Amino acid sequence: MSGAGAERDRLAEADAGEQPWREWGPYVAERAWGTVREDYSEWGTAWDYFPHDDARSRVYRWNEDGLAGICDDQQRFVFALSFWNGRDPILKERIFGLAGPEGNHGEDSKEYWWYVDSTPTHSWMSWRYHYPQAEFPYGKLAEVNRERGRDQPEYELIDTGVFDENRYWAITADYAKAGPTDLCVRIRVANRGPDEETLHVLPTLWFRNTWRWGLPGRDERPIIKTDGSRLVADHQRLGRLVLDGAGEPTALACDNESNAERLWHLPNLSPYPKDGINDHVVHGADTVNPEGTGTKAALHYTVTVPAGESVELRLRLTLYGPVEEGAATDLADGYDEVMATRRAEADDFFGALTPDGAAKDEALVLRQAVAGLMWNKQFYHYDVARWLRGDPYAEPPAQSHQHGRNERWWHMTNCEVISMPDTWEYPWYAAWDLAFHCVAIAHVDPGYAKQQLLLLLQEWYMHPNGQLPAYEWAFDDVNPPVHAWAALKVFEIDGSGDFDFLKRVLHKLLMNFTWWVNRKDSTGNNVFEGGFLGLDNIGPFDRSSHLPVDGTLEQSDGTAWMASYALNLLEISLVLAHKDEAYADLAPKFFEHFAYIAAASRQAGLWDEEDSFYYDVLRETGGATVPLRVRSVVGLLPLAATATISTIALSRLPELTTRLRWFLANRPEYSDVVGGRRINHGQQHRLLSMVGQDRLLRILSRMLDEGEFLSEYGLRALSKAHENAPYTVSLGGTEFSVGYEPGESTTGVFGGNSNWRGPIWFPVNFLLIEALRRYYRFYGDDLMVEYPTGSGQKQTLGAIADDLSHRLVRLFLNDADGRRPVFGQVAKFQEDPDWHDLIPFHEYFHGDTGAGLGASHQTGWTALVANLILRNRR
Repeated sequence: MSGAGAERDRLAEADAGEQPWREWGPYVAERAWGTVREDYSEWGTAWDYFPHDDARSRVYRWNEDGLAGICDDQQRFVFALSFWNGRDPILKERIFGLAGPEGNHGEDSKEYWWYVDSTPTHSWMSWRYHYPQAEFPYGKLAEVNRERGRDQPEYELIDTGVFDENRYWAITADYAKAGPTDLCVRIRVANRGPDEETLHVLPTLWFRNTWRWGLPGRDERPIIKTDGSRLVADHQRLGRLVLDGAGEPTALACDNESNAERLWHLPNLSPYPKDGINDHVVHGADTVNPEGTGTKAALHYTVTVPAGESVELRLRLTLYGPVEEGAATDLADGYDEVMATRRAEADDFFGALTPDGAAKDEALVLRQAVAGLMWNKQFYHYDVARWLRGDPYAEPPAQSHQHGRNERWWHMTNCEVISMPDTWEYPWYAAWDLAFHCVAIAHVDPGYAKQQLLLLLQEWYMHPNGQLPAYEWAFDDVNPPVHAWAALKVFEIDGSGDFDFLKRVLHKLLMNFTWWVNRKDSTGNNVFEGGFLGLDNIGPFDRSSHLPVDGTLEQSDGTAWMASYALNLLEISLVLAHKDEAYADLAPKFFEHFAYIAAASRQAGLWDEEDSFYYDVLRETGGATVPLRVRSVVGLLPLAATATISTIALSRLPELTTRLRWFLANRPEYSDVVGGRRINHGQQHRLLSMVGQDRLLRILSRMLDEGEFLSEYGLRALSKAHENAPYTVSLGGTEFSVGYEPGESTTGVFGGNSNWRGPIWFPVNFLLIEALRRYYRFYGDDLMVEYPTGSGQKQTLGAIADDLSHRLVRLFLNDADGRRPVFGQVAKFQEDPDWHDLIPFHEYFHGDTGAGLGASHQTGWTALVANLILRNRR
């Protein structure tokens, strides 16, 4: 059987519940400190309450972190790597970065690591890390960034000079599963420097500390015993885990308990706390258990490597039954066979995925994009009611904590593996991010993609009122309602056959749609507010906070999202109605709701006739209206609220056809949003669109203008016209302004490092490209648009969509000079072959140069580049 078939068989076995191939995976965050779940502070200062300096000594409550970490799907055990270059003040056990208040553009990781490879079942995975041989400049990174303003670039690890003369370790960790719970681990340590160097490598195994929770039946302590070059770990529910290491490492053991003496000047619960191995290796302290037992243990290798050479370490982690002792572990021929076979199967799997016409560089980007999606799957545990009350073994938190962040979500209990935006900067799920992740994941693991979309709709996630949780920092914030769109895309990518999935999605989304209608249309006029809607930092003031004057902000994007939502639910109803007539009754409801929203947007003044653009409108309590004339993606999103219905589909649903005819005959004022008909490819199609043909052409004239939205690498989030003409408005005696900022934002009003004031973002680009393709299906070759605006050259909307796709893909590909735009001006990344083919998938990209910005491993929605490559080449 081919390797591609072997991986598909594993996926089928996992989906059917026959073999738990997904039970072990890279579900360990790169950062658990500084998160909301670990924050029991009085005023919600998560970064200060649990800083990086505490992480080596302080036990986590809700999840663990580590380098190249592996765990089971309940994170009862964790295996991860630690290193020491002989010069650092601490072991390198987790990725370092700056907390939100420390960085000059918000939180920011300050290291270099990559997710190079992973199959969907994690039968084969590869991870890469570059570790300086000089002392890691923790203090300097914090100090320099603290001194820099928002108008200056971030000070990165590469800027400190620690990689000069290639004085670093290139560390690769490869994982291959011999079985669902039998993992071969290969660590390759390469000395890239000019001199012989010594590195300490500590593969580490530990149990998450659940015995201190005070929960019934969870107080029994597991135990790890050292046994020569192996660690034997017994857990009351898991059974026996054995970590075997080749060679002659020294086994060290301590306890996964906080070092209370160091942290709080209190007595320790164990004489060998969590940082015992750190203190023993770095300082020679007597802080590991001489009995060789504990709940955290490591195999300590010390390797001396000549300049330019490398060494290989072999390990194997195996789960045995409750009483099995564990046979002798094969770290020789059988190990080699597993490694070679799984790698070959992964090559075949991705070879089958990659279109024949794809270039080698495109195949590399495609594979690493998928790898990032797979590595960004994380174990996520959060019982909000328990978190609000505090832990039983600790002092109760202050009243302000118990009635602060997320208190309305007391019902929520999360304990699953979830797709995260980023394992360091965003080690928590976000509703609209996850929807985009699933559209990319569906190409390699549709079962997992569907499970993830359904997960956030379950009653232990969705609020009883129908709201979906936004993200950990504020579940009450409102993310754009893209779940229905994502469900349709996943359904199509999976072959358009899983109708049960669509039914389950639709039943829950009916509650969410109702919540939107009741909560985000305060005046009942079908023009929506919404607030945050994911596009933080794009307007003159924070849409999530109180308005600067009394009134209501009617949002162009909020209204567009809801028009799209209604169309998506209409399409789902149409699909299901072909199998079950009961769903035909829903289609007219969503058809009419879309018509009301689209028409209301035209009557409410969101469209500006003079500027040929959609704007948010501030309606003051006294009756005055203030259009916020910011030309941004907020005004482009109405383009996405469109769909086509063929007469063949309508002929199968006479109820909808009858209602449509009645509606057009008796409500002629809505004919321009639901009345367009054309014959294309032998079928008559009806266009449902928030934007008519005249406005479509006028908006596209701006969107496709290189002096406004069109960049060499996609569509900017804000018109470049605001570079020389910032928009300013005076409200309540205060002036608010928006200017074009293609790179990092110079304002901290909106928090964090997000910037929608000019950079290129994948999710909205993807939606707009999809919209152009839908318009093309209706208009075909009959509608030609000047592209770029002012060029005198006209293209079909399909060709424009194709070119925009190519522009986005080019962010990652080598240009004619062998440079990848994503790397910007960093010479090391552009010129050194040891770095050049390791691709980062950033949160967003510079609006003029294409350089990667924001979170450096936002492989969630930026992994949509995989969809673009697949579409472009097929």
